[in-house]
Amino acid sequence: MNPRSNGIAIIGPGRVGQALGKLLRVEGFPVLFVAARSLTAAQRAVRFIGSGRPVAFSAPELTSAPVILLTTSDSALAQVARRLAALRNDWAGRVVLHTSGSVPASVLSALKRRGAAIGSLHPYQTIPNPATGARNLRGGFWGIEGDPAARRVAARWVKALGGIAFPIRPEKKILYHAAAFMVCPTLVTLMDQSTRFLALSGVPDKIARPMLARFVTETVKNFVELGGQKALTGPASRGDWQIIRRHLGALRRDFPGTVPLYQELLRAMLRLAGKRAPAGLTGTRRRRV
Repeated sequence: MNPRSNGIAIIGPGRVGQALGKLLRVEGFPVLFVAARSLTAAQRAVRFIGSGRPVAFSAPELTSAPVILLTTSDSALAQVARRLAALRNDWAGRVVLHTSGSVPASVLSALKRRGAAIGSLHPYQTIPNPATGARNLRGGFWGIEGDPAARRVAARWVKALGGIAFPIRPEKKILYHAAAFMVCPTLVTLMDQSTRFLALSGVPDKIARPMLARFVTETVKNFVELGGQKALTGPASRGDWQIIRRHLGALRRDFPGTVPLYQELLRAMLRLAGKRAPAGLTGTRRRRV
């Protein structure tokens, strides 16, 4: 059987659902139904995806799709799975996947108990909106876990999108998600804070953002090529404590709320660099041995 002949029903079409739905449709995987809390939201998602029939969450026809893709919020997954399971007694032969990066496939256990193969595929990618997601998801990395049949479907999709699939340990999935949190929204927050420092130092915003983008891009390239410790630069890596003290003095004067953040990051940098700072710089006292 051609795997692309397996129709898909998408439930909860937010940014990920719309982006992935559109890409799968383009690659020949038919989107049969799109279900949202309101018919208006379902219709809007269908327009973006380019196919599918807009229906309500509780529409019985959803159960006719061979593959169900749940792209709701993490907190709604268990409830949606229970409501979906109640629509059909026998789910044997059907695959249900969710796209959460923080919870395992077992959140869909209500469907598994009725015979469905359950799994998850999570794009390790930032998706600020559906259009950007439809660009960024191609060629990306996808964490996959769950029942063998569900993993096979997920792997077909990832391959069709030119991506790379890798396994995740379900019991450690929250750490996988925390890893994404540490480098995506955290990085955006740090870059935004850096623009504030630059603005006060006289750098125009139209210069600061592209300048930081280039700076961070080169840093990421160094990390990929050299690894963490060798890519680390700056005063902490070379033990220039005078500069660190001057940083802290300027922050206490102009951005006092960022001092604890700076010191926490400094402690992490020192661990990576294998160095110890003089007492007081990191905001913690050294323990006596």
